[in-house]
Amino acid sequence: MNGTVIKTTGKRYTVKTDDGEIVQCRLKGRFRIQGIKSTNPIVVGDKVEVEQESELWMIVKLHERKNYILRKSVNLSKQTHIIAANIDQAILMVTIQSPITTTGFIDRFLAAAQSYGIDVIIIFNKLDIYDKQMMQKQKQMRKIYEQIGYECIAISVLHDDLGKVITAMKDKTNVISGHSGVGKSTLINKLHPKLNLATKEISDSHKQGKHTTTFSHLHDLPFGGAIIDTPGIRGFGLADIKKQELGDYFREFLLRKKKCKFHNCIHLNEPDCAIKSALANGEIAESRYNNYINMLGEEEESFRTNNY
Repeated sequence: MNGTVIKTTGKRYTVKTDDGEIVQCRLKGRFRIQGIKSTNPIVVGDKVEVEQESELWMIVKLHERKNYILRKSVNLSKQTHIIAANIDQAILMVTIQSPITTTGFIDRFLAAAQSYGIDVIIIFNKLDIYDKQMMQKQKQMRKIYEQIGYECIAISVLHDDLGKVITAMKDKTNVISGHSGVGKSTLINKLHPKLNLATKEISDSHKQGKHTTTFSHLHDLPFGGAIIDTPGIRGFGLADIKKQELGDYFREFLLRKKKCKFHNCIHLNEPDCAIKSALANGEIAESRYNNYINMLGEEEESFRTNNY
């Protein structure tokens, strides 16, 4: 019997079968995924085959993934932790304050998603709490990403109509991510009120979100499609991306790199670099280029993420 993994908690897996039955499973034997040194062999979104043995359900086969998104393992630097698999698009929730989402975080997430072939929609949340200055900052940040082709939605999840969000998510498997406290659980509750997910206030002392989601969980949506809720991520790193490839995951760089003098240009000090020319002309945002340089300068071992 085939099904989809909708929740993982340690060594236990909740699977929704193609017939709609919810079963609790364990792994049969040892699973190894070729080419991925992952701490978690089965993840939310995986398509699997399950069998019932006596009173126990076992996952006996993992079907091929169309894609996945991962981060470096917190404790095992040479291994990775897959966040979710078989994703149609990612929803990145961003807030200008309470908590602050930096462009460095956004650009790391976008580069990672681009490397896995996953489209991203950016939701700028909490417009209801911004003063004039913060609203202007939000507009400027949103403009940067709209100009390079990312769909952006600016909204107050608490108070505004979610029609645009629903249209963007309908009939797709969406993974939702962002810092703790940006409103992921609040958004899911409004999209699917029967779920009634736990939400918490922002910490007054640190202006950061308090942890509510502890494991990734796939929820079917009443209007079609599904959403995978992930634990809040304060830092998002890149794994298995070579320096020579990094620029390919910045959309505006990829469009211009063919005009660079050298085919292996990494857009630092090389002469006749199309990327640096575009930067000088204001065609590429300084924040994007600076974040690219920061990522480029990090050793592979320091590409890491902390999960909260």
